[in-house]
Amino acid sequence: MKGLAGSPLRNLSWVVAFVAAVVVLAIIAYMHAGWSFGDALYMVLLTVYTVGYREVRPIDTPYLHVVTLTTMVLGCTGMILVTGALVQALTVFQIKQLLGGDRMQSEIDKLKDHVIICGFGRIGVMLARDLEAGGAPFLVLERDDKRRAEAESLGYLCMAGDATDEDALRAAGIERAKILATVLPNDAANVFITLSARSLNPQLQIIARGEEPSTESKLLQAGANKVVLPTHIGAERIAEMILFPDASRFIRGSQHMRDVEKSLRDMGLDLEVAAVHEKSEAVGLTIEELESRARGAFFVVRIDQRDGASISQPPPTTRIGAGDGLVLVGRGGGKLYSILTKPAKPQSGRSPFRT
Repeated sequence: MKGLAGSPLRNLSWVVAFVAAVVVLAIIAYMHAGWSFGDALYMVLLTVYTVGYREVRPIDTPYLHVVTLTTMVLGCTGMILVTGALVQALTVFQIKQLLGGDRMQSEIDKLKDHVIICGFGRIGVMLARDLEAGGAPFLVLERDDKRRAEAESLGYLCMAGDATDEDALRAAGIERAKILATVLPNDAANVFITLSARSLNPQLQIIARGEEPSTESKLLQAGANKVVLPTHIGAERIAEMILFPDASRFIRGSQHMRDVEKSLRDMGLDLEVAAVHEKSEAVGLTIEELESRARGAFFVVRIDQRDGASISQPPPTTRIGAGDGLVLVGRGGGKLYSILTKPAKPQSGRSPFRT
């Protein structure tokens, strides 16, 4: 469809350029016969647009006859082509919008228990990436054309709309959604979206972003279940809450575990949850094989399997599946774990997980 839309636009550009060239050359030709610029322009436009009121000056020489006839033939033909190319371009554009909109709405209508991401900025991009790796169905709701095009280029289901508009939330299937993550960099907008979303779906889990610490209480009062302050917590935490709530509570659900996490951090270690991408090298490996290939970089203390089962202190023979959440203790933080969970790319050298 993209190629189909590109051709009429190119045709229209060429035809408009052709008509412009005919007009300019005809004006020059009349001025060469001693006409003023105003008279020449008036005569050319009357001829090209086939109005033909009357000649502003007598056409009484063979030279003027040739110029006038040539302007008639080329100018009128060019205007016919312009009209045809314009109709073609508009028709293709409307067909593209119709088919694209119907296809997108059809996919949205099929969604159930999905995640709605409001905003595709820095945090929205990282959140969508992690949700894709975890196999969670989600929809991006974004009003900015450039950001929406970026989301579509990444293969994400994306809908044009302002998340502060209740009609846009309904079109995104909020009544059927399981979770809404509003991650706009505007606290007032996030509060308004939270209020609207809570009124539309009382059972919805809402995770809201707050820029200022004072906004946290407002978001909670508006109906948010969890509030994320980017200065303290990133998109990985939001994805963790959505994909693996049990693991999230296991790590950060008590003061004891928060103290353990702080102690590990003081020793240069991280306690993280990583979603296993379906094309990751980790899929199909046992815990023992994975830790061996990681060469001591981390070890697995818990698995939240995609089917809902949770295994604390998993046996070494436990196999890892796509979409599983691994609670990891190790060095390197998100960079190392992203290598583990992203699709493997062919490399000329050795993979960090190949033995």
